Amino acid sequence: MSRSGFRWPAGNGATAARGQSGARIEWPRTLAAKGPQRLRAEHLRVARAAQPRGVLHCFVLDCSASMLAGAQLALAKGLLAALFGRARADRHEIALICFGGVSADLRFGPAIPRGWSERWLQPIGGGGGTPFIPAIERATQLLAHAATRKPAQERWLWVLSDGRSGGTPARPDKVDRVVVVDFESHAVPLNRCEQLAQTWGGECVTPAQLIARS
Repeated sequence: MSRSGFRWPAGNGATAARGQSGARIEWPRTLAAKGPQRLRAEHLRVARAAQPRGVLHCFVLDCSASMLAGAQLALAKGLLAALFGRARADRHEIALICFGGVSADLRFGPAIPRGWSERWLQPIGGGGGTPFIPAIERATQLLAHAATRKPAQERWLWVLSDGRSGGTPARPDKVDRVVVVDFESHAVPLNRCEQLAQTWGGECVTPAQLIARS
């Protein structure tokens, strides 16, 4: 578990293509084609570019009453809007599960976010209890279905929470990387977000660290 190693995955659309420095030459095939001759351009054999696997980001947002303290939920929604914009630019799919009160609901996706995210982030309210385990169960189902639908896709699970929930659910099976965004702002911290990331073999970052490194 790390609080400093986060890196946003490479895009598989135009953003990624601009970042490529050039084709890679496969020298064993090139030298075999050249034989005893002087190397010429027609001898060059270029490696085929790997097909983009695609990325799915499954965001699980804590909308419980404790996230209203210090406007943490508002901060989380603003951060999500920025992350959705980044996903749209990189042609990554996203899904959003919100949990609070007694329910955990799928609010969006999985799909590439194409519209202005704030239009549907704005109505998300907060309050009530923290049904974290049902939220992770819902995410587990979603990720398992995604693995069947697109088995080559890279799957990220994001948990945005202050950690004020009881119980630690099992880590979903069909996930490649876990990022826990720690919104805890209480005077007496419980450090449950760090504990969750450590248990799941994931990364724990603060909102400020995520903004700086994404």
